[in-house]
Amino acid sequence: MKNIYIIIISLFGLTLISCAKINSAMDDVNKKYDEFSKESDEPEKTSASTEKASIEKVSSFGFLFVSVGENGTILTSPKGNKWTKRTSGSKSKLRAVAYGKDNLVVVGFSGTILTSSDGIKWTKRKSGTKKNLGSVTYGKNIFVVVGNSGTILTSSDGIKWNKRKSGTKQSLYGVAYGNNTFVTVGKKGTIYSSSDGKKWTRRKSRTSVEFNEVIYSNNTFLAFGFKGVIRTSLNGKTWTKSKTGTPKGLSGGAYGNNTFMAIGYKGAVLSSSDAKTWIKRKSGTKKNLRGIAYGNGQFVIVGNVGTILTSPDPVTWTKRNSGTSRHLRRVFTID
Repeated sequence: MKNIYIIIISLFGLTLISCAKINSAMDDVNKKYDEFSKESDEPEKTSASTEKASIEKVSSFGFLFVSVGENGTILTSPKGNKWTKRTSGSKSKLRAVAYGKDNLVVVGFSGTILTSSDGIKWTKRKSGTKKNLGSVTYGKNIFVVVGNSGTILTSSDGIKWNKRKSGTKQSLYGVAYGNNTFVTVGKKGTIYSSSDGKKWTRRKSRTSVEFNEVIYSNNTFLAFGFKGVIRTSLNGKTWTKSKTGTPKGLSGGAYGNNTFMAIGYKGAVLSSSDAKTWIKRKSGTKKNLRGIAYGNGQFVIVGNVGTILTSPDPVTWTKRNSGTSRHLRRVFTID
């Protein structure tokens, strides 16, 4: 009888170990394929020495790079080489930046919206939601914000916000404006377009892969997703597949110097002359790259653990000191 008890206990222990391994594997998949929606607002442990801001000062906009990230991080730089940390007044994970009507608007987790008229002093605004907000854009004299569970907000001034019906419960992670059209993308290959930011129409992406970002550059919309997926469109309605040649998740893109760029997980950098066929490039890092922008004659990439890279072309990348080890999510240009 004693031996039977030992066998039963042993089998029960093996079952618990097996279940733990399965749950661990599922967690890894969630982190890899659904990182935005699964992230929490818990700040990363950071040493004090990495949080020292540079002494560079920005007295007015002029040309400016602005990057945002976790724990309320906001960085600014006139050229992309030296960066200044700004006091945001927020501890939320900040996700995106837009500029319009002489104001910067930053959005983030838990319904966070911040505005600034100079990039230095930031003011919290009431969004009317606690949903995680993933992206913001400006066009047709309005700001449009998108977020989890199909959240869409609009504002004429960045201060007062109105909820809009998106027609979906899927989380939305990217939004862009171009060609008189707003486009938003998100989970399960979701793409919607709108002529006014208020009424939205679902579009066919022909993929179930999660989209992380959408941009409008050089008269083209580009949506970037996991598993190396890129979709392009001239009007935001009809979308075409691009050949990327990579299985890595893509988190964003930009256009400059007659070149389309895409960046993503584990240091992935791709370039293209036509947004159809892409070439793999060496970034010099294995860190996850999250955002990219072009301005002042160079590309600027931001990513995990305060990573910032700059280059005038797709080939040679230089590491810059961000002054932080916080994860940076996007970078934006004002000119």
